[in-house]
This record gives sequence, structure tokens and C-alpha cells, in this order.
Amino acid sequence: MVKKVKMSITKFSNEKDAILACQSGQIEAYRYLVEKYKTRAYHTALMFTKNRDDALDLSQEAFVHAYRAIDRFDPQKNFYTWFYRILKNLCINYVNHKRNTRKVKEQIGRDKVTDFTGNSADNPEQIFEQNERSQLLWNALNALKDNDREIIILKDFDGMSYAEIADTLGIPAGSVMSRLYYARQRLLRKLEKIDEVF
Repeated sequence: MVKKVKMSITKFSNEKDAILACQSGQIEAYRYLVEKYKTRAYHTALMFTKNRDDALDLSQEAFVHAYRAIDRFDPQKNFYTWFYRILKNLCINYVNHKRNTRKVKEQIGRDKVTDFTGNSADNPEQIFEQNERSQLLWNALNALKDNDREIIILKDFDGMSYAEIADTLGIPAGSVMSRLYYARQRLLRKLEKIDEVF
């Protein structure tokens, strides 16, 4: 009897099985989804809040909201696309509320963020240079408008396909490529301006 209640998250070979199990009342099945997406959720929340503690709290809260609504989710669809909307709404509401009460603290520089190349550093000098590049990248991203920053994060950090981005943002698939292209151009211009300062 105990064996039936206690199950490992490795029991599920894909998220659809985990969702179906969760919808049938197997609460433990939700751990599979949390473990699979918690890092992406945290970094997405960090993009909106620019604060590590807030990002952690909001990403966890989003999982709670998603769990409460899991019965209404269509298992044939992509979970993260649906979850992303929940997380984004929570983050936007929180940031708007916080903006009215006090200035959002910038803590992005303290986070270890890899650059687009994903190269690892072997010595302190390389680590410093890599962290410096990452900081410049985040500074440039934060200087972009929300729509530009969001689409770059979804594609280049979250690795979403064009179809997934279209579904997530509720825009035609044909618009994704052009929006992403212009967002990247604006990011490059921001990086060039920041680089000129240094």
C-alpha cells in the first residue's frame, strides 16, 4: 500500500504521463514537472524581477498556481508554454506593485550567467572576463524594452522553437522571426554603446 502512494519522479518518461498522473490525483507526479522546469522558471522570473529572492519566490508561487489549475490543462499541449503565461502574469503584477512602493533592486550582476557561447572558464582571468561579458550582456538586455528582452530570452536562453514562442506570446508564427531579428539588432546596438563606454 505504501509503495503505491510513494512514487519516484523518475517513473515518468515524459511530461504528458506526469500531467495525466497528476490530473488523476497522484500529487507526487507534479514533482517531475517542478524538477524539469524549476531552473528555467527561476531565470524567467529573474528576467522580470531582476532580484534573486523575488525570482525564487515567484517561480515557486507560479508552480503552486499551475498545480491548482492542472485539471484544466490540456495534456496534449506544451506544459511550459502554459506555465510561462502564469509565471509571467505573476511577475508583471508583482513588479508593477513593487514599482509603486519602492525601486526594484538590481542584483542581476551577482548571478552567474553564462554568455551565448556557453564556454567555460579555466582560470581566474577567464572567469573574470566571462563574468564581465555576462554582466554587459545583462545590462544591455535590461536596457531593452520588455517585448524585445522577452523574445530574446525565450529563444536564446530558454531555447524555445518559433512555434512555441508564437504560442507563448499569442502572436502569429510569421511574426516571431521578424520580431526576434529586430530585437537582436537592438540588443547588438545596446552592446556596442556599452562597449564604447568601457
